[in-house]
Amino acid sequence: MRFQPSKPSIYGETLTSLTELLREWGEPGFRARQILDWLYRKRVTTFEEMANLPVKLRARLEGHFCLLPNTRLLVKQANDITEKLLLQQEDQRLIETVLISYPQKGVGQEDSRRTICVSSQVGCAYGCKFCASGLAGWKRDLSAAEIVAQYLHIIRLEEGRGRADPQSEVVPFDNVVYMGMGEPLANCDAVLRSIHILNADWGLRFGARRITVSTSGLVPEIRRLAEDPIQFRLAISLHGATNEVRQQIMPINRKYPLEELLPAAEYFAQKHGRMLTLEFILIEQVNDTFEQATELAKIARRLHAHVNLIPYNKVEGLPWIRPGLGRQKAFAKVLADENVSFTIRKEKGHDIDAACGQLRLKTEAELLVD
Repeated sequence: MRFQPSKPSIYGETLTSLTELLREWGEPGFRARQILDWLYRKRVTTFEEMANLPVKLRARLEGHFCLLPNTRLLVKQANDITEKLLLQQEDQRLIETVLISYPQKGVGQEDSRRTICVSSQVGCAYGCKFCASGLAGWKRDLSAAEIVAQYLHIIRLEEGRGRADPQSEVVPFDNVVYMGMGEPLANCDAVLRSIHILNADWGLRFGARRITVSTSGLVPEIRRLAEDPIQFRLAISLHGATNEVRQQIMPINRKYPLEELLPAAEYFAQKHGRMLTLEFILIEQVNDTFEQATELAKIARRLHAHVNLIPYNKVEGLPWIRPGLGRQKAFAKVLADENVSFTIRKEKGHDIDAACGQLRLKTEAELLVD
């Protein structure tokens, strides 16, 4: 399903595309950099503020483009200072963006390391059995502008609180992960375009090595990412260390089993020269066994990958259970004994419907009732 907005958002433009458009309008190409400077350096909220542009050009931009293509519907903050933004698109679809803060030892909250978790689709078509994002099915892909706008909403939120300087070109976050609603590689064109805008010297100038793209395992698209010159990171949502277990909870494994996924992951690592991350949600009596831990260790060693163990975050309406702390530690010990690099992710945002898609589903249900 493809949504056609009433006006395209200018945040979906690149330097090349904007230059070409301006030349079609009879404007000099250098105006493109001026416009992008207003968007990403000065972060204006209206075209009228672009003071060094001719009045007629500002009017034409206003008539052709909108600025942010979505609006902030609400912000929920958890007790652990994780925040979830609910954004409404022009077609009333809802998406989630999460700001996760990790306080550093010996420093205050204002010096926390901040990660933005962005969405790439409304819903998801891949049907992972443990995930809230796909419970209502896939609705549509997000445009590059709708993805980029998520960064801008965070920036404006932080500036409004005085936690970021509106005069500074430095963005108030440290990492970006494409791990929100949707399968990023099922919307590969828009995701890559948004990464280029995020990273470009005319864009937000955000370091590529602080950008991570997550995938459930779309093999052709992983190989496509490997050819991209921007050196972002890749996280693979593995969640099962054998085909038998993975297929129970991840239908995509039927199309791209481990025999195809792992060589593609190796190819990406070889081309980008970066350590991969293997995401592994621990679900009691599904994938938290000694055998799964042993097989996971073999995969991690083969890929020279870091393992991110994620104790299951309860989703209302789904039957899965988080393993007890002792079982989590036993699983992790197998990895440690095999000298595999790993972390056990601390739960974040449980009290604000933390799992991807939960807040959206809850809000949509409330709106239907109203």
